Amino acid sequence: MPHILVIDDDPAFCLMLSAFLKRQQYQVQEAHSAEEGLKLLREHTFDLVLTDFRLPDKDGLELLSMIKVISPATPVILMTTYADIKTAVRAIKMGALEYLTKPINPDETLLLVQNALKKKAYAQPEQQPSANAEYVHGQSPESAQIEEFIQLVAPTNLSVIIEGESGTGKEYVARTIHENSKRRHKPFAAIDCGTLSRELAGSELFGYVKGAFTGALADQKGQFEAADGGTLFLDEIGNLPYEVQVKLLRALQERKIRKIGSTTDMDVNVRVIAATNEDLALAISKGQFREDLYHRLNEFKINIPPLRARNGDVLLFARHFLYHANQELEKNIIGFDTAAEEVLLNYSWPGNLRELKNVIKRAVLLTKADVITTQVLPPEVVNYVPVAKAADASINVLPDHVETDLKSITERNERELILKTLEQVRYNKSKAARLLKIDRKTLYNKLKIYDIDA
Repeated sequence: MPHILVIDDDPAFCLMLSAFLKRQQYQVQEAHSAEEGLKLLREHTFDLVLTDFRLPDKDGLELLSMIKVISPATPVILMTTYADIKTAVRAIKMGALEYLTKPINPDETLLLVQNALKKKAYAQPEQQPSANAEYVHGQSPESAQIEEFIQLVAPTNLSVIIEGESGTGKEYVARTIHENSKRRHKPFAAIDCGTLSRELAGSELFGYVKGAFTGALADQKGQFEAADGGTLFLDEIGNLPYEVQVKLLRALQERKIRKIGSTTDMDVNVRVIAATNEDLALAISKGQFREDLYHRLNEFKINIPPLRARNGDVLLFARHFLYHANQELEKNIIGFDTAAEEVLLNYSWPGNLRELKNVIKRAVLLTKADVITTQVLPPEVVNYVPVAKAADASINVLPDHVETDLKSITERNERELILKTLEQVRYNKSKAARLLKIDRKTLYNKLKIYDIDA
């Protein structure tokens, strides 16, 4: 009988949900605080956790990160009365299976529970995917060096910068460093600096006090406070507003933060790992990134090569994603035919491991036989011609000072130009949009139209 843990500080709701699940023939235990729930997780094995987002001693994201340390394979469903899409996205990114808004719908809840338990039962424990399954342990010299660097720096408290194109697995590397560190039993918090506006960045990182601004109805923790004792992962650090970089530098140097609207400092003990897909040295020369902050973060650097530079790993990665796609889609594809393998090896993979993962999942869904053939691979992958052989090789080298008018390019070549531009600027979408003379919204629309995962 599946064993479910329900964590909610509302006794009436907790009792109602537990009773509902018990009627569905599930074994249920209740906890009314985060600490009580974590204690039960350490003492018992659960097949699923349903937890409220707003708990008296921890918020849902902080609790989620701790659950993933104690029991990485246990699926987690977050519940809240606050329908916040941004929080939902962050929760899913941190490993939550799903996000339920109260008042919950019994049929929807039951379906989610059944799907969660089905996925857990179907997966093989020794091959459980990580919280970010986009990164794979490769066998190439480049991959071996990354693993060596992780093992070297993880036990220390050094700040780390992880460089690499979009889709290469920077967050996985950061999470692996955390899980192999002395902080592994403390929270791992991740935040995408590219999504933060100048107005929101300060409160998101450092929190705010009640009355600090219109709408601040209660004190709110920032990510530094949420990650206290653990690790804070700052993705796309190059996009952090310049004004906030000053506050971040102070937090790193003095290990103190000040909430928006507060007059007192708070001590924090957080290890920061930053990631970027752009050239920070260039950003420094343009006055867009503080040099002192860069050197404070750059105590150790790990560069993740793009997939095209790890050609010997492509088929290894493809087979890994095939395994997981089989599990997810309940299929039993055994491999690739020779032609399909050649196509996979020939393609440049501008979207790196994330693109490869999506291509393999699509191929598994479409395949009706036992092996994947070129018939189920995307046309842009099958028909790809290496740039060195292409007549328009000049598109491949797109200096920053060249502004190519996207509107003058025919639709047939538009997708390739977008891909080449993104590759040239290391998938910095703001820079790509400027070079293409379009705004970011138009670029995102184009990415969606052409199914470009960037």
